[in-house]
Amino acid sequence: MIHADNTFVKPEFPGATISLGNVFIEHEGATLRCDKAYIYQEQKLIKAMGNVIINQGDTIIQYSKYTDYDGNKKIATSWGNVFLKDEFMELRTDTLRFDRILQHLFYKSGGTIKDTTNVLTSKIGNYYLKTNKFQAFTDVDVVNKDSKLVSNHLDYYTDTGIAELYGPSTITSEENSIYTERGHHNSKTNISYFLKKSKIFYGDRTIKGDSLYYDKNIDFASATGNIKVVDTVNNTVIKGGYAEIFKLKDSLFITKRAVAISKMEKDSLYIHGDTIMVTGKVNDRIIRTFNRVKFFKSDLQGKCDSLVSNEKLGITKLFKNPILWAEGNQITGDTIYLISNLKTEKLDSLKILNNAFMIKKDSSGFSQLKGKYMYGKFKNNDLKSLKVIGNSESILFLRDENQKLIGIDKKKCSKNIFIGLENNEFSFIEYYDMIEGKTYPPSEFEKLNPNEKLFKGFKWREDEQPLTKEDIFIHKIITTKKKDLEKN
Repeated sequence: MIHADNTFVKPEFPGATISLGNVFIEHEGATLRCDKAYIYQEQKLIKAMGNVIINQGDTIIQYSKYTDYDGNKKIATSWGNVFLKDEFMELRTDTLRFDRILQHLFYKSGGTIKDTTNVLTSKIGNYYLKTNKFQAFTDVDVVNKDSKLVSNHLDYYTDTGIAELYGPSTITSEENSIYTERGHHNSKTNISYFLKKSKIFYGDRTIKGDSLYYDKNIDFASATGNIKVVDTVNNTVIKGGYAEIFKLKDSLFITKRAVAISKMEKDSLYIHGDTIMVTGKVNDRIIRTFNRVKFFKSDLQGKCDSLVSNEKLGITKLFKNPILWAEGNQITGDTIYLISNLKTEKLDSLKILNNAFMIKKDSSGFSQLKGKYMYGKFKNNDLKSLKVIGNSESILFLRDENQKLIGIDKKKCSKNIFIGLENNEFSFIEYYDMIEGKTYPPSEFEKLNPNEKLFKGFKWREDEQPLTKEDIFIHKIITTKKKDLEKN
């Protein structure tokens, strides 16, 4: 006992010394001040009330209406507008347990911690003074000027502003919201790592991955493992093994088994490449796919070195050795354009620019169309007509209504050939200007030199066609013979 204005005993409080007025008590490095105290010296117990103030050293001070202090265990239990602060934080709660030996604070009736960055509230809380670690449970909120974090379990360090997240947690800001079930969030640097079932919601986009890194300062995110980017406006999904997202630049790229999936009616188009990059704002997105590109749709497949798809214009361009397979037709050229109807989301037309070549396998050989350019029209995703322009050539196997072969039409003209298709078969053909060639009977065509049955540049690439959506990930390995290596 350091000071009290008045001290006395009462029979109804056996073993207690009652102190009134400016009570000041010291115990092993801590002091207690209050208006009134019941001091049980033998039990080393103090019951303090009225403007209770506890000081521990120069750094910790606590205010409350009431405190029970156990001197043996060095535990103070305080209630009634409890307010405690140290050099890093301020804590408010209704009831607080302060273990001076373990330097541990505990409450279970709701509390608020405030530091220089955040205001944290929770129903249950533990604060470890030695490590500046606050462990919060049940209805946890961490709020600052930039974001709000909601969780049921987290560890928060008041000196660094770092929160370790356990269980379902959400971080919301003006730019986005983030969900995770295990993460590391630094509220001071605004850099975070999320490690379990994590998602970032960017308005029209959702990014999922086994592991996410996020830097709020530059609005950059990277993701690793089982990545899924969902674009709800453009109805596309992009998957892969690694991704980087630059929101301020409206760009995203994905590698490692990357695939873009565009939903079209009841069907979907799957596009795969070594790298997929998406740029542009929500209504003006462009998808670029690089290196070893393959795509699959139930009625259309393709392959090329690179591909660019403009979702606003509905145009997809295939570059460098492009090839299409549509309804049994193999189509090649230097560059191929696929144009979609934006309203119906169905294929409208195609363009083959330079060295256009279409091949269709027949039981008796190969029907072929060749020219400088080729333009096709679709109806209900079925190829209905083809126009071949410039130095046009054709070899067509003609059959009657019973599918009996009646002749082989081999012709060329200086300008155009126009062909109609019905049920995957040629229904009519029209030639324009300077036609040469003839229709061969099957027996006479068989006698032709093999080179006369195939146009220059013919190459049947059936073994490269993806027949399922899983096939787009299969790439043939081209091996070089030892002699060729030695020659080089």
